[in-house]
Amino acid sequence: DTIQIKDKRFTPFIPEERILKEVARVASEINRDLEGTNPLFLSVLNGAFMFAADLMRNLTIPSEISFVKLASYAGTSSTGKVKELVGLNDDIVDTGVTMKHLLETLQARKPKEIRIATLLLKPDKLKVELDIHYVAMRIPNDFIVGYGLDYDGLGRNYRDIYTVME
Repeated sequence: DTIQIKDKRFTPFIPEERILKEVARVASEINRDLEGTNPLFLSVLNGAFMFAADLMRNLTIPSEISFVKLASYAGTSSTGKVKELVGLNDDIVDTGVTMKHLLETLQARKPKEIRIATLLLKPDKLKVELDIHYVAMRIPNDFIVGYGLDYDGLGRNYRDIYTVME
C-alpha cells in the first residue's frame, strides 16, 4: 500500500491504531502529572495539529490550547535557521533547533513550568539538548509523512504515518 507524493514514494510505517494508542498513553501520563494545574498547551503548526487534537481529546484535566507557527524546514531537510512566521512550513522535534528557539521565547515570559510533549522523536538527529518529558514514539531518522506531517504541503491527511522509500 505505497503512496506517491510528487516525486517520492512512501511505504506504511506506523498505523493509525498504534499512533492513537501512544497518544492516549501520553495523555494519561499528562493527566496524572499535571492534575490540578490547568495547563496551557502550545501546538506548533502545521505538523502537530493532528497530534494536538487527539491529545486534547484524551485529556481529562482542565486545560487550554493555543497554536504557534515556527519553521526551519524547506523540502525534506532542515535549514538550521528558525523563522517565526505564518506561512507554509512546519517542524517536528527533529534537530531540536525550532523547539530550542520556542523554549527561549517562552522562557522570556517567565512561565511557572514548561514541558515538551512530542508524537515523534528522532534521537539520532537531535543537534541540541532538550528535556523532552513526553514522547509517544522514538523513530529512526527517516523522512515521514501522514498524520499531519507533509512533503511540500501534501500528505498531511493520511491517517497512518508513511516513510520515504529510497
